[in-house]
Amino acid sequence: MGRRTAGGVPVAVYRRGPGTPPVAVSRLPDVALTPHPLPRPQTHTHDFLVLLYADRASGTFVIDDRKWSVTDGDLFVVAPGQVLSFPAEVADIVTDGWVVFFPADVIRAGAYASWRAHPLLFPFAAGGERAQRLRVPPGERNAWLDRLSALDAELQGRRTGYPEAALAHLTLLLVAVARLTPDVAGELRSADEPLLAAVFDVIEERFADPVSLADVAAALALTPGHLTTVVRRKTGRTVQQWLTERRMQEARRLLTETDLTVAAVAHRVGYPDASYFIKRFRTEHEATPERWRQGASESLSR
Repeated sequence: MGRRTAGGVPVAVYRRGPGTPPVAVSRLPDVALTPHPLPRPQTHTHDFLVLLYADRASGTFVIDDRKWSVTDGDLFVVAPGQVLSFPAEVADIVTDGWVVFFPADVIRAGAYASWRAHPLLFPFAAGGERAQRLRVPPGERNAWLDRLSALDAELQGRRTGYPEAALAHLTLLLVAVARLTPDVAGELRSADEPLLAAVFDVIEERFADPVSLADVAAALALTPGHLTTVVRRKTGRTVQQWLTERRMQEARRLLTETDLTVAAVAHRVGYPDASYFIKRFRTEHEATPERWRQGASESLSR
Protein backbone atom coordinates (compact mmCIF):
# COMPACT_ATOMS: atom_id res chain seq x y z
CA MET A 1 0.00 0.00 0.00
CA GLY A 2 2.86 2.41 0.90
CA ARG A 3 0.86 4.66 3.23
CA ARG A 4 1.66 4.56 6.95
CA THR A 5 0.84 6.54 10.06
CA ALA A 6 3.45 8.63 11.86
CA GLY A 7 3.97 5.59 14.10
CA GLY A 8 4.67 3.32 11.14
CA VAL A 9 1.33 1.46 11.13
CA PRO A 10 0.17 0.42 7.63
CA VAL A 11 -2.96 2.28 6.49
CA ALA A 12 -5.56 0.54 4.35
CA VAL A 13 -7.04 3.09 1.93
CA TYR A 14 -10.40 2.58 0.27
CA ARG A 15 -9.89 2.87 -3.48
CA ARG A 16 -13.07 3.70 -5.36
CA GLY A 17 -13.71 2.62 -8.91
CA PRO A 18 -15.89 4.33 -11.52
CA GLY A 19 -19.31 2.74 -11.87
CA THR A 20 -18.83 0.43 -8.87
CA PRO A 21 -20.57 0.74 -5.50
CA PRO A 22 -18.27 1.99 -2.70
CA VAL A 23 -18.67 -1.07 -0.49
CA ALA A 24 -16.66 -4.27 -0.16
CA VAL A 25 -17.22 -7.54 1.69
CA SER A 26 -14.83 -10.25 2.85
CA ARG A 27 -15.66 -13.69 4.25
CA LEU A 28 -13.47 -14.76 7.14
CA PRO A 29 -11.21 -16.61 7.44
CA ASP A 30 -11.01 -17.26 3.68
CA VAL A 31 -9.96 -13.79 2.49
CA ALA A 32 -8.20 -10.64 3.64
CA LEU A 33 -9.22 -8.40 6.53
CA THR A 34 -9.06 -5.34 4.31
CA PRO A 35 -10.41 -4.62 0.82
CA HIS A 36 -6.86 -4.15 -0.47
CA PRO A 37 -3.68 -6.05 0.42
CA LEU A 38 -1.50 -4.85 3.29
CA PRO A 39 2.07 -5.89 4.04
CA ARG A 40 1.08 -7.19 7.50
CA PRO A 41 -2.67 -7.18 8.02
CA GLN A 42 -2.31 -8.38 11.63
CA THR A 43 -1.68 -4.73 12.64
CA HIS A 44 -3.18 -1.92 10.58
CA THR A 45 -5.50 1.05 10.50
CA HIS A 46 -7.82 2.27 7.74
CA ASP A 47 -9.52 5.35 6.32
CA PHE A 48 -13.02 3.85 6.04
CA LEU A 49 -15.73 2.33 8.24
CA VAL A 50 -15.67 -1.33 9.17
CA LEU A 51 -18.25 -3.83 10.40
CA LEU A 52 -16.70 -7.06 11.70
CA TYR A 53 -19.21 -9.80 12.44
CA ALA A 54 -17.95 -12.97 14.16
CA ASP A 55 -20.49 -15.76 13.79
CA ARG A 56 -18.09 -18.30 15.29
CA ALA A 57 -15.07 -17.02 17.15
CA SER A 58 -12.91 -17.44 20.24
CA GLY A 59 -9.94 -15.30 21.17
CA THR A 60 -8.86 -11.70 21.56
CA PHE A 61 -7.61 -8.80 19.49
CA VAL A 62 -6.62 -5.21 20.20
CA ILE A 63 -8.16 -1.92 19.09
CA ASP A 64 -6.21 1.21 20.03
CA ASP A 65 -4.31 -0.61 22.81
CA ARG A 66 -7.51 -1.99 24.36
CA LYS A 67 -7.91 -5.77 24.38
CA TRP A 68 -11.29 -7.16 23.31
CA SER A 69 -12.53 -10.72 23.62
CA VAL A 70 -14.33 -12.14 20.59
CA THR A 71 -17.06 -14.76 20.90
CA ASP A 72 -19.92 -16.08 18.80
CA GLY A 73 -22.32 -13.34 17.73
CA ASP A 74 -20.02 -10.37 18.39
CA LEU A 75 -20.30 -7.40 16.04
CA PHE A 76 -17.54 -4.78 16.08
CA VAL A 77 -18.11 -1.27 14.72
CA VAL A 78 -14.74 0.30 13.93
CA ALA A 79 -14.14 3.90 12.91
CA PRO A 80 -11.45 5.32 10.61
CA GLY A 81 -8.08 5.78 12.26
CA GLN A 82 -8.42 3.06 14.88
CA VAL A 83 -5.51 0.61 14.98
CA LEU A 84 -6.38 -3.08 14.89
CA SER A 85 -3.83 -5.63 16.08
CA PHE A 86 -4.26 -9.41 15.97
CA PRO A 87 -1.83 -11.33 18.22
CA ALA A 88 -2.66 -14.55 16.35
CA GLU A 89 -3.68 -15.37 12.81
CA VAL A 90 -7.18 -14.12 12.11
CA ALA A 91 -8.25 -17.65 11.14
CA ASP A 92 -7.36 -18.78 14.68
CA ILE A 93 -9.65 -16.13 16.20
CA VAL A 94 -12.61 -15.88 13.81
CA THR A 95 -13.42 -19.27 12.29
CA ASP A 96 -16.51 -17.96 10.51
CA GLY A 97 -17.41 -14.32 9.98
CA TRP A 98 -17.74 -11.37 7.66
CA VAL A 99 -16.13 -7.95 7.27
CA VAL A 100 -17.87 -5.06 5.48
CA PHE A 101 -15.90 -1.97 4.40
CA PHE A 102 -17.29 1.33 3.14
CA PRO A 103 -16.39 5.05 3.19
CA ALA A 104 -18.37 7.36 5.45
CA ASP A 105 -20.23 9.13 2.66
CA VAL A 106 -21.67 5.99 1.07
CA ILE A 107 -25.22 6.46 2.37
CA ARG A 108 -25.18 10.25 2.54
CA ALA A 109 -26.73 11.68 -0.58
CA GLY A 110 -26.41 15.44 -0.82
CA ALA A 111 -25.25 17.28 2.28
CA TYR A 112 -22.19 15.97 4.05
CA ALA A 113 -23.41 16.78 7.52
CA SER A 114 -22.17 15.76 10.96
CA TRP A 115 -22.07 12.22 12.29
CA ARG A 116 -25.33 12.83 14.12
CA ALA A 117 -27.10 13.89 10.93
CA HIS A 118 -27.61 10.30 9.84
CA PRO A 119 -28.98 7.88 12.43
CA LEU A 120 -27.46 4.87 10.68
CA LEU A 121 -23.95 6.24 11.30
CA PHE A 122 -24.42 6.85 15.03
CA PRO A 123 -22.48 3.72 16.03
CA PHE A 124 -19.39 5.03 14.22
CA ALA A 125 -19.53 8.55 15.64
CA ALA A 126 -17.07 8.09 18.49
CA GLY A 127 -14.19 7.86 16.01
CA GLY A 128 -10.89 6.93 17.60
CA GLU A 129 -12.16 7.27 21.16
CA ARG A 130 -13.73 3.82 21.39
CA ALA A 131 -14.78 0.76 19.47
CA GLN A 132 -18.23 -0.60 19.97
CA ARG A 133 -18.74 -4.30 20.51
CA LEU A 134 -22.35 -5.19 19.98
CA ARG A 135 -24.08 -8.51 20.58
CA VAL A 136 -26.28 -10.14 17.96
CA PRO A 137 -28.87 -12.26 19.80
CA PRO A 138 -28.75 -15.99 18.93
CA GLY A 139 -32.19 -15.86 17.35
CA GLU A 140 -31.08 -13.13 14.92
CA ARG A 141 -27.75 -14.60 13.79
CA ASN A 142 -29.09 -16.55 10.81
CA ALA A 143 -30.76 -13.37 9.57
CA TRP A 144 -27.43 -11.55 9.85
CA LEU A 145 -25.71 -14.23 7.81
CA ASP A 146 -28.44 -13.96 5.19
CA ARG A 147 -28.01 -10.16 4.97
CA LEU A 148 -24.26 -10.42 4.57
CA SER A 149 -24.52 -13.21 2.02
CA ALA A 150 -27.05 -11.22 -0.01
CA LEU A 151 -24.76 -8.18 -0.09
CA ASP A 152 -21.83 -10.34 -1.15
CA ALA A 153 -23.93 -12.02 -3.87
CA GLU A 154 -24.84 -8.65 -5.38
CA LEU A 155 -21.24 -7.52 -5.46
CA GLN A 156 -20.03 -10.79 -6.93
CA GLY A 157 -22.86 -11.26 -9.43
CA ARG A 158 -22.64 -7.76 -10.93
CA ARG A 159 -26.06 -8.11 -12.52
CA THR A 160 -28.04 -5.19 -13.94
CA GLY A 161 -28.62 -2.58 -11.25
CA TYR A 162 -26.17 -4.20 -8.83
CA PRO A 163 -24.65 -0.91 -7.57
CA GLU A 164 -28.06 0.30 -6.41
CA ALA A 165 -28.98 -3.13 -5.03
CA ALA A 166 -25.68 -3.41 -3.12
CA LEU A 167 -26.17 0.00 -1.49
CA ALA A 168 -29.75 -0.97 -0.59
CA HIS A 169 -28.45 -4.13 1.11
CA LEU A 170 -25.83 -2.06 2.97
CA THR A 171 -28.50 0.36 4.18
CA LEU A 172 -30.61 -2.52 5.52
CA LEU A 173 -27.51 -3.89 7.24
CA LEU A 174 -26.87 -0.53 8.91
CA VAL A 175 -30.51 -0.37 10.00
CA ALA A 176 -29.97 -3.71 11.74
CA VAL A 177 -26.83 -2.32 13.43
CA ALA A 178 -28.72 0.77 14.59
CA ARG A 179 -31.41 -1.41 16.13
CA LEU A 180 -28.76 -3.12 18.24
CA THR A 181 -27.75 0.28 19.64
CA PRO A 182 -30.96 2.09 20.63
CA ASP A 183 -29.19 4.34 23.13
CA VAL A 184 -26.38 5.60 20.90
CA ALA A 185 -28.24 8.69 19.72
CA GLY A 186 -28.76 9.84 23.27
CA GLU A 187 -25.13 9.24 24.10
CA LEU A 188 -23.99 11.39 21.18
CA ARG A 189 -26.34 14.24 21.96
CA SER A 190 -24.95 14.37 25.49
CA ALA A 191 -21.35 14.15 24.26
CA ASP A 192 -19.18 16.62 22.39
CA GLU A 193 -21.01 16.33 19.10
CA PRO A 194 -21.95 20.02 18.62
CA LEU A 195 -18.36 20.78 17.61
CA LEU A 196 -18.27 18.05 14.97
CA ALA A 197 -21.67 19.15 13.75
CA ALA A 198 -20.37 22.69 13.36
CA VAL A 199 -17.23 21.52 11.53
CA PHE A 200 -19.22 19.55 8.97
CA ASP A 201 -21.70 22.39 8.61
CA VAL A 202 -18.87 24.78 7.69
CA ILE A 203 -17.41 22.25 5.26
CA GLU A 204 -20.80 21.77 3.65
CA GLU A 205 -21.40 25.51 3.30
CA ARG A 206 -17.97 26.37 1.94
CA PHE A 207 -16.37 23.34 0.24
CA ALA A 208 -17.10 24.87 -3.19
CA ASP A 209 -14.84 27.81 -2.31
CA PRO A 210 -11.04 27.69 -1.90
CA VAL A 211 -11.44 27.38 1.89
CA SER A 212 -8.55 26.37 4.15
CA LEU A 213 -8.17 24.84 7.61
CA ALA A 214 -7.57 28.33 8.97
CA ASP A 215 -10.87 29.50 7.45
CA VAL A 216 -12.80 26.64 9.05
CA ALA A 217 -11.13 27.27 12.41
CA ALA A 218 -11.84 31.01 12.22
CA ALA A 219 -15.52 30.32 11.48
CA LEU A 220 -15.68 28.33 14.72
CA ALA A 221 -13.54 30.76 16.77
CA LEU A 222 -10.90 28.07 17.36
CA THR A 223 -7.21 27.79 16.61
CA PRO A 224 -6.29 25.53 13.66
CA GLY A 225 -4.16 23.35 15.92
CA HIS A 226 -6.92 22.73 18.45
CA LEU A 227 -9.48 22.04 15.75
CA THR A 228 -7.16 19.57 14.01
CA THR A 229 -6.47 17.72 17.27
CA VAL A 230 -10.14 17.37 18.22
CA VAL A 231 -11.37 16.30 14.79
CA ARG A 232 -8.55 13.80 14.28
CA ARG A 233 -9.09 12.32 17.74
CA LYS A 234 -12.82 11.87 17.18
CA THR A 235 -12.89 10.79 13.55
CA GLY A 236 -9.42 9.55 12.66
CA ARG A 237 -9.11 12.22 9.93
CA THR A 238 -8.00 15.83 9.73
CA VAL A 239 -10.28 18.70 8.75
CA GLN A 240 -8.39 19.01 5.46
CA GLN A 241 -8.99 15.33 4.70
CA TRP A 242 -12.72 15.71 5.36
CA LEU A 243 -12.77 18.81 3.16
CA THR A 244 -11.00 16.95 0.37
CA GLU A 245 -13.39 14.01 0.67
CA ARG A 246 -16.42 16.29 0.43
CA ARG A 247 -14.97 17.94 -2.67
CA MET A 248 -14.21 14.56 -4.23
CA GLN A 249 -17.72 13.35 -3.44
CA GLU A 250 -19.20 16.28 -5.33
CA ALA A 251 -16.68 15.90 -8.15
CA ARG A 252 -17.67 12.26 -8.65
CA ARG A 253 -21.32 13.26 -8.78
CA LEU A 254 -20.73 16.01 -11.32
CA LEU A 255 -18.55 13.79 -13.50
CA THR A 256 -21.19 11.07 -13.49
CA GLU A 257 -24.38 13.15 -13.76
CA THR A 258 -23.39 16.18 -15.87
CA ASP A 259 -21.50 17.07 -19.05
CA LEU A 260 -19.48 19.82 -17.39
CA THR A 261 -15.87 20.07 -18.46
CA VAL A 262 -13.22 18.92 -16.02
CA ALA A 263 -12.18 22.55 -15.53
CA ALA A 264 -15.78 23.51 -14.70
CA VAL A 265 -16.04 20.61 -12.24
CA ALA A 266 -12.80 21.75 -10.62
CA HIS A 267 -14.19 25.25 -10.08
CA ARG A 268 -17.48 23.87 -8.76
CA VAL A 269 -15.70 21.92 -6.02
CA GLY A 270 -13.28 24.57 -4.81
CA TYR A 271 -10.20 24.07 -7.02
CA PRO A 272 -9.54 27.15 -9.19
CA ASP A 273 -6.52 25.36 -10.69
CA ALA A 274 -7.83 22.51 -12.88
CA SER A 275 -4.39 20.89 -13.09
CA TYR A 276 -4.18 20.67 -9.31
CA PHE A 277 -7.71 19.24 -9.19
CA ILE A 278 -6.76 16.52 -11.70
CA LYS A 279 -3.69 15.68 -9.63
CA ARG A 280 -5.73 15.47 -6.40
CA PHE A 281 -8.43 13.40 -8.08
CA ARG A 282 -5.90 10.95 -9.50
CA THR A 283 -4.24 10.63 -6.09
CA GLU A 284 -7.57 9.82 -4.43
CA HIS A 285 -8.97 7.53 -7.13
CA GLU A 286 -6.02 6.20 -9.15
CA ALA A 287 -7.81 7.51 -12.25
CA THR A 288 -8.14 10.87 -13.96
CA PRO A 289 -11.52 12.66 -13.89
CA GLU A 290 -12.03 11.84 -17.58
CA ARG A 291 -11.29 8.16 -16.99
CA TRP A 292 -13.71 8.15 -14.05
CA ARG A 293 -16.44 9.67 -16.23
CA GLN A 294 -15.77 7.13 -18.98
CA GLY A 295 -15.91 4.22 -16.53
CA ALA A 296 -19.14 5.44 -14.99
CA SER A 297 -20.69 5.85 -18.45
CA GLU A 298 -19.63 2.34 -19.47
CA SER A 299 -21.16 0.92 -16.30
CA LEU A 300 -24.49 2.64 -16.91
CA SER A 301 -24.63 1.39 -20.50
CA ARG A 302 -24.24 -2.26 -19.52
